[in-house]
Amino acid sequence: MNNTNIQVCIRGAGELATAVAHKLHKCNFRVFLTEIANPKAVRRKVAFCEAVHLGSIEVEGVTAELVVTTNEINAVWQRGNIPLIIGPKISIIGNAKVDVFIDAIMAKKNTGVYKNLAPLVIGLGPGFSAGRDVDVVIETKRGHDLGRIILEGEAEPNTGIPGVIGGYSKERVFRAPQEGTFKNVKDIGDIVEAGETLAIVDGIPVKAEISGVIRGMLANGTNVHVGMKAGDIDPRGIKRYCYTISDKGRTIAGGVVEAILSWNKLYE
Repeated sequence: MNNTNIQVCIRGAGELATAVAHKLHKCNFRVFLTEIANPKAVRRKVAFCEAVHLGSIEVEGVTAELVVTTNEINAVWQRGNIPLIIGPKISIIGNAKVDVFIDAIMAKKNTGVYKNLAPLVIGLGPGFSAGRDVDVVIETKRGHDLGRIILEGEAEPNTGIPGVIGGYSKERVFRAPQEGTFKNVKDIGDIVEAGETLAIVDGIPVKAEISGVIRGMLANGTNVHVGMKAGDIDPRGIKRYCYTISDKGRTIAGGVVEAILSWNKLYE
């Protein structure tokens, strides 16, 4: 098997997409990412989509670079990095050879993915049906089945309830109290106490419900709407976790790697 001959397009470059891209890159697959023009990542320190704003970003020793056209992809690969191109439309892959297409935008619904996009099409999480609109679904819900490969049917439905970390679930997530502009008071990596002000949205404070370390937070100046996820606090209080791929991301990425390696058609 020669993974360097297999080209993988990942739609989305947020936290989980980054975990998958990182793992595939380390396994010598040729990966490129597509992203929208104004991504709003929360876990910005471990999201390749930040390359849209910064030009490039490194996550655990792997760098993603922003490119303008698909003609630049090979040059980035030759530098040992992952190319990222702005292009919300699935049609972007028509200009590049794609053996595996992975929808990792975590929209909780199918936004236009179909099986013939590539020899192998993978959907992360709910919204896809394996055998109907994708070949494989990867379970993304925390718990016993996290990372499970689904060859027929769907992943667990989205509950809207954050997974439990350190004994806390929805309490660890903070949200925008109203529509407006998000202004940081604290930042990723800061240790905070319950009741502290984390940010302000047009004069209204966003306060921490629990104590811990800020693991993710929207960038300063982001336009938000009421109830929009603005960040999360890790009650374990370990700063290193803010800058490294999560256990959830690694498990999902492992499922993707297994799905690709077991898809014999790619190696015929």
